[in-house]
Amino acid sequence: MLLNKVLRAGVQTGIRLQSSAAAVGAKAAAVGHGGSAGYCFEFTDQQKEFQELARKFAREEIVPVAAAYDRSGEYPFPIIKKAWELGLVNNHIPEEYGELSALCTLMWVFFSLDRCVIRFSPLFSGGMGLSGFDCCLITEELAFGCTGMQTAIEANSLGQMPVILAGNDAQKRKYLGRMTEEPLMCAYCVTEPGAGSDVSGVKTRAVKTGDEYVVNGQKMWITNGGKANWYFLLARTNPDPKCPPSKAFTGFIVEADTPGILIGRKELNMGQRCSDTRGITFEDVRIPKENVLIQEGAGFKIAMGAFDMTRPPVAAGATGLAQRALEEATNYAMERKTFGRVIAEHQAVSFLLAEMAMKVELARLSYQRAAWEVDQGRKNTYYASIAKAFAGDIANQVASDAVQVFGGNGFNSEYPVEKLMRDAKIYQIYEGTAQIQRMIIAREHLGKYKK
Repeated sequence: MLLNKVLRAGVQTGIRLQSSAAAVGAKAAAVGHGGSAGYCFEFTDQQKEFQELARKFAREEIVPVAAAYDRSGEYPFPIIKKAWELGLVNNHIPEEYGELSALCTLMWVFFSLDRCVIRFSPLFSGGMGLSGFDCCLITEELAFGCTGMQTAIEANSLGQMPVILAGNDAQKRKYLGRMTEEPLMCAYCVTEPGAGSDVSGVKTRAVKTGDEYVVNGQKMWITNGGKANWYFLLARTNPDPKCPPSKAFTGFIVEADTPGILIGRKELNMGQRCSDTRGITFEDVRIPKENVLIQEGAGFKIAMGAFDMTRPPVAAGATGLAQRALEEATNYAMERKTFGRVIAEHQAVSFLLAEMAMKVELARLSYQRAAWEVDQGRKNTYYASIAKAFAGDIANQVASDAVQVFGGNGFNSEYPVEKLMRDAKIYQIYEGTAQIQRMIIAREHLGKYKK
């Protein structure tokens, strides 16, 4: 009965319907799954639909308000809510943990950005179980609009990934399921004031007392820290300083409203200013033992394993920013005139644009390869770090070159490239600095030659 109602309403409102059988078939034939024919760079119809939806949303909903949110630093919840309603948030959550997932297995709904989404969004708000490749395509388009908003959205992926990878069925249904029922945020609580790149230096302690763990410590630079409904928390459970990281830490799921959690002030950052970044203090916070992921001592592997899954989308976000910078610079170069002709006709500028275009294309290929490796079920640490390091560097280089193309105007906040240059810097820092990525790449590379 419910399905018939939705189908009839879909016809009446012009919503395009596709069966899940076609969607599953399209997913199996995703880009790069070229079989005996080798590599395939053609997107499936499903991927084109998602990319176009995200692209339209970024240009029509995000771009017009991005500068205002950057100036105010206000959290862009109205935009995130619209993205959630369109299925552009949490789309990596497995279908079985999404709201009304039985219905979602029967059909996919694609629609334009009109008011009908308000009526039908609760049916398709998440739990779509998209591939890593598909999620990256969406991420790049959203980042084109504003990486501050995209980071707020992507922080959900990072916070949820430990639960997706290591949670039991009850944990997934409780904490992933609620994310598809309403537009909630979550956060990844690992970094501390004295433990950033050196995650093994985490000092937050969790002591088991009966059927609970009592947590004390401080986290820092937590994206969505003040907006999260729940956190993934990494804490030391083995007090022995000689205990290896692989056994010393435990991963927990923590309700954000648990007594003893103190949320710090919103940090005023160089870029991505509308993203919510805060310190969080845990004072005698009690966590039930059923909120432990896998078992005591498994936290470090869970936390690091999540990065293999989330670094490709971070690289996709950096690529989206670089693509925006390239487009802004190109459009400006085609209009701005000096010495009687548009500056794009000057070799100095045209060569600069050519270099920018080369870098953007290669950054895109790097994140797509990393995401493809994940979808093949293979360990992708090597490719994920390459993508994250390369795309992060490219975002900074291309944004800086875009400012150069704009000249004096590029240094002014009335033009978009100034914001892009500020926003780009964090891509060389968060989720593992550019230097940490090179350490990982070197380790993985040299490991191939060790006997």
